[in-house]
Amino acid sequence: MSPRGARARRANGKKYATWLAAGVVVLGGTAVTAVAASAGGEGAGPGDGTRSAKAHALALDGKDPKRRALPRTGTPTFSLVGVSWEDSGDTFEGTAQIRTRDAATGEWSEWHDLDFDIRAPESTEGEEPEVRGASEPLWVGPSDGVEARVVADGEETAVPEALRLDMIDPGETVKGKGKGNGNGNGKDNGGTQGGGKGDAEPPTSGAPTGPAPGAVPAQEPTGPAATTIPTAPTAPAVVSRAGWGADESLVQDPPSYLNEVDAVFVHHTAGTNDYTCADSPAVIRAILTYHVRTNGWNDVGYNFFVDKCGTVFEGRAGGVDRPVLGAHTYGFNSYSSGVSLLGDYENGGTPTAAARQAIADLAAWKLGLHGVDPEAEVALTAAADTGVWKKGQVATLNTISGHRDGYATLCPGATLYSALPGIRTTAGASPYAIGN
Repeated sequence: MSPRGARARRANGKKYATWLAAGVVVLGGTAVTAVAASAGGEGAGPGDGTRSAKAHALALDGKDPKRRALPRTGTPTFSLVGVSWEDSGDTFEGTAQIRTRDAATGEWSEWHDLDFDIRAPESTEGEEPEVRGASEPLWVGPSDGVEARVVADGEETAVPEALRLDMIDPGETVKGKGKGNGNGNGKDNGGTQGGGKGDAEPPTSGAPTGPAPGAVPAQEPTGPAATTIPTAPTAPAVVSRAGWGADESLVQDPPSYLNEVDAVFVHHTAGTNDYTCADSPAVIRAILTYHVRTNGWNDVGYNFFVDKCGTVFEGRAGGVDRPVLGAHTYGFNSYSSGVSLLGDYENGGTPTAAARQAIADLAAWKLGLHGVDPEAEVALTAAADTGVWKKGQVATLNTISGHRDGYATLCPGATLYSALPGIRTTAGASPYAIGN
């Protein structure tokens, strides 16, 4: 779907909110199913005051092939929610809206549209049988109730099979280790108390590029990647996976590596801009759990996250200074690194100066590791049909591009996308850029 089509879908969602009220489909059953979110099961961690992330699912059953709805239903506490279905090959054309009940106040939110910009990776990771289709996850903060309504778009479409709501509780981790620039795989213990910039160990700045103290070294890449990575220059500050409390038991397979990074794609996580920077680690933990337990991916899709305070977080494991294959820009994952800004920059949000600077510095450094100019263009061959490019078509893109440049989506939102020219200029002047 083109960005124009995506806007039309949201407009249809507003119309849908009017007529659905006259004929809500009430489900016969609303049992919550727990989906194991870590190898250790649910509940507390191993006697250290931690609480593991949890994933819960509510089936959106019903006989109407074009509509599903869930009346207001109490649930275990969660902070992030999305909709998923059985077959990732089935594209959901329609509208899904949810509202949630604040766990602290008991107040119900307004209706929120879910976005459907996620595609399973074009690599073998996206071909695993357990990979599901899914919406983008929506961060709602601690909630204990949910209401949903879903409608297919048009007379010839139907909602996908095995449609369900997926709700993620990010859990809590304790203040501890986790210091480092993320060049290890982050399997040392540590993190933050409840998720927070103020509680986490500070990211390193200008640290050597070896593993963080106490970290397990990342798996060495083999083949071309082992010979094309130059000695890493001084890196910007990055909070390691251990620093934001990644549950490494969720990741079953070792990372894959690219030959090199030719471009950086900029994304937004959508959802809300009302998070505090103390929430950032919890938001990222929830996205990791959603990408693994809901989507069926091996790890979180993005290579990096940035929050509105300008803090950079390591995303997919494998080493921040290595060309790790991510799952973020369908058709172009095999050439690029993906950085996602926490928040919604399509519906009124504006990226902060700190966030723009952090994205520019990160992109300049990451591209500089491979001798790439952050203000240049690059020709990349689309590995799949993306709605913008056909498979095999050569796309001329900026080395710092928006998600929508490669794939038919509104991501990274209008205001962040319009900031990209300035981010490129800032990256070119960054001390982390090649030659500076």
